[in-house]
Amino acid sequence: MNIMNRAAAILSDDRAPRALSTAASRHPFVSIVIPALNEERYIEACLASLVGQWPDGRYEILVLDGGSTDRTAEIVEAFRAGHGSVVALTNPRRNQSAAMNLAAQLASPHATVLLRADAHALYPPDFVRRCVGALLRTGATSVVVPMRTEARSGAGLQRAIAAAQGSRLGNGGALHRMGGASGFVEHGHHAAFDRAFFRSIGGYDETFTQNEDAEFDVRAAAAGGRIWMCAEALVVYFPRDSLDGLARQYFRHGCGRARTLRKHHLRPRPRQMIPVLALGGCAAGITAAPIAPMVAALVLIYPACCIAWGMLQTIRRRDTQLMAAGLALMTMHLCWALGFVVRYVQPRPGPVASSLPARSSDYVAAPIQKHTNASPAPSAR
Repeated sequence: MNIMNRAAAILSDDRAPRALSTAASRHPFVSIVIPALNEERYIEACLASLVGQWPDGRYEILVLDGGSTDRTAEIVEAFRAGHGSVVALTNPRRNQSAAMNLAAQLASPHATVLLRADAHALYPPDFVRRCVGALLRTGATSVVVPMRTEARSGAGLQRAIAAAQGSRLGNGGALHRMGGASGFVEHGHHAAFDRAFFRSIGGYDETFTQNEDAEFDVRAAAAGGRIWMCAEALVVYFPRDSLDGLARQYFRHGCGRARTLRKHHLRPRPRQMIPVLALGGCAAGITAAPIAPMVAALVLIYPACCIAWGMLQTIRRRDTQLMAAGLALMTMHLCWALGFVVRYVQPRPGPVASSLPARSSDYVAAPIQKHTNASPAPSAR
């Protein structure tokens, strides 16, 4: 289950730059996996931030496109022409869970480490080294990393959404969102995996379009896996840049969380119930408005607090583009709660078979193509 003990000795100090100067043959082969769907604004910068982070000949970058209808495929092909480490594949099942499972099958037979990279993010120059080093040094079966949410230059509404997502009110104080020290954790933003362990527990559940990472972590812990938070490998994540896109994303997040809890017979945490209470209060207030206007008025406290928080961020940071942060906060809370409730009350589905096929031949891989008639599917984070 452990990966290349010999390499662990080389990378015992993940802060040591000299690790990359050792013989390439003594490094584990790393397959960097990027699920992509309509990422023309982000994919090139993402690829550029990852290329060259591991010795030549000891890594590959697999871009798995789920049927993009924009210029994502063209950009990847152009980038691939100048970088032999990049491999473009199609992902017939479209979602990011399927992309990771497909990569686990089709990656180089030499690959012992899978490293998941989201197209909506940028990676520091030492990201791969730190993640792989932590995986080997700690004996963990997977490594997770913290995220810092930022906006692209000039993206006004995205700045407000980034402020909401980066706040404790927006992320509930999740460790990988708020930072913290390195150590073993229950969950975080997925980065590196022991490929053999990933496959041994069936990979991701492909019926999950969201929350597949948390669901995987539950099964990993049950199978004896250990998850290490590498606090030094901070990822910059670019959020949605519209409220309707944010609403759809958080509705799916809520659905995914409810499915995970039901599938594994878990109880929700108190912080997860706060958005549900806010949604319930809003619904109760609207219902009571015709017969008890004063009671219904109490519902205004919640949106008023959110708007006030957004105004406070505007004043504190002296950035008028943050005025919409309160609206973003409400969108996240209420849409997450709605997705959670809708999914939680649905009849429990039957057991789901392992989504990771036994043989790579069960998948059909092809060069990445631009699909003009495909309907969009949920994109990577």
